Formats: sequence, C-alpha cells, structure tokens
Amino acid sequence: MLESDKIWMDGQLIDYQNAKVHVLTHGLHYGTGIFEGIRSYSTTKGHAIFRLDDHIKRLYNSGKAYFMQFEFEPNELKLATIDVVKANKLGDCYIRIIAFYGYGKLGVNPLPNKVSIAITAWKWTEHIRKEDLELGIHLMVSSWEKVGSRSLPTHAKGVANYANSALARMEALKSGFDEAIMLNSNGHVVEASAENIFLVKNGKIYTPPISSGALEGITRDTVIDIAERNNVKVISENISRDELYYFDEIFLTGTASEIVPVGYIDHRMIGNGGIGSITSSIRKQFADVVTGKEKSRQDWLTYL
Repeated sequence: MLESDKIWMDGQLIDYQNAKVHVLTHGLHYGTGIFEGIRSYSTTKGHAIFRLDDHIKRLYNSGKAYFMQFEFEPNELKLATIDVVKANKLGDCYIRIIAFYGYGKLGVNPLPNKVSIAITAWKWTEHIRKEDLELGIHLMVSSWEKVGSRSLPTHAKGVANYANSALARMEALKSGFDEAIMLNSNGHVVEASAENIFLVKNGKIYTPPISSGALEGITRDTVIDIAERNNVKVISENISRDELYYFDEIFLTGTASEIVPVGYIDHRMIGNGGIGSITSSIRKQFADVVTGKEKSRQDWLTYL
C-alpha cells in the first residue's frame, strides 16, 4: 500500500483519502503528465532529501516539452516537498511529484485545461525484487522498442513514456526475468524499463549516450560523478545488443532502484554472475553520498 497521512495538491496539504482527481482528467485519458521520483534518506545529520533541486529543475524542464504553465515557483515546490515528508512523519522514503493537465475540456489538445500538481511520499519497498541482490538480477532484451525522440520527448520524464516501459517490464516478469533492457530503432541499448544502464570492461565504465533516447537520470549523473572522482573513466558510447554479453560487469541505476548489479542477460552470465568489484565500490560510495558520509557532496542534501 502507498497510503500516507497527507498529500499536497495545488497548494494545500489534504488527507490521503481526499486526494482525488476527476474521471475526465486529461492526463488520465491522454497521458499528458510529467513526474519526478525522489528519495529521502537518514543521514549523519538527520533526514535529508537527495538532489531535490535537480529533480525540481528537471520537472520544470519536462513541463516545457508539454507547454505546461505552473502556478508555483520552483522554491515553492521545494518547500512543499519538505512539508509533505514532515507531515507524514517520514525519514527514509520515496517522494513523487506529478504535474498533469486536469479536466474541463476533453480532446487531444490539453491546453484549455489547468495544470495541477500533487506531491506524495511513502515508505519505500524494493523496486526490483530479488532475494539475494549480491547474485545479480536476470535481464532480458525486450521485444518492445524504446520510444524515440521522434515520437515523444524522451528527455522529459513524461508519464506517456512509461506505458512503453510498463509493457517491457511486464513482458520480462511474465517471462521469468527481473527486468528488461530496451533497444532503440537503431538496435542500440538505451536503458532498462525504468533505470539507466552502466557496463564495465577492463576497468572502464561505459553507458549509452543521452542521444540514444536514455533519460538523463539523476542517479546516472551521481554515478558518473563518483566514478570520475575515483579516476575511473566513463565513456558515453552506443552499444549493440550482442556486445552486452561480453562485459565484465553490468549494473542499473535509478532513484527507486539505486544501484542494482546484473548477473545474467538473456540467460548468459555477465562476468562471474554476481556483483563485480567496480559495481560494489560504486554502490558503497553511493550509499555514503546519500547518507551524508561523503562530505564533498553535502550540497546534494536538503536537510529536513
């Protein structure tokens, strides 16, 4: 259950059971919405939201793609997000901000409708379930092609994009895998259904470029920062499907999933089938960053 005590909607904290939208909401019928997933962590100085400013900045950038006019300034949404976490008496939690075209006129054109914003928070459970994550998850290459920028704005975190992701994730789960890898129309690796992907070979880290259609993930950016501060070279490069099987290590990254090692792809073992040394090191350092133990990245933490 995602239930919590309070949800922020269009400027007000309201009770969970009263947070409702009309059945004729444009975003419900046409997918005209954008969102952000954010995490709050217990740190050495108390609870803190990780990279909140960057998430809100990306929300506004996503809104540009859909001609959204927000009634609230970025700092107002930042303060509202903090209020939601506090109102629900949460520490470690997941936060979701969603902006969507509301109801009033139904048709393909959403512009006559008001843009509403809601902020929720709840205790998090595993995004990718695995009894022993150290063994690495099992992936398959999806039969569903990743939606491209000629179809939808892939740099925007739009809800419509995730119908594509949901089909890939369901296909993987129904086929006995934990997650799916998606390719673009050129046959290049883009990302998993809801995570960016990193691949390790000969001590170097590779990741698909944003131009492939991959989301410019905030956890992705955090991992690149960690790697570069440790003098590990990160190469942004197109990767074909058959190349996947020959890397020493592969891991996924995302706000919800954090750092997830990959053990197998299409029943083929990656490396030794478990978590690799570079993946393990980055996962540990990521935990240090989000919990405030890494002093050089204190500016990424918004303390409650």
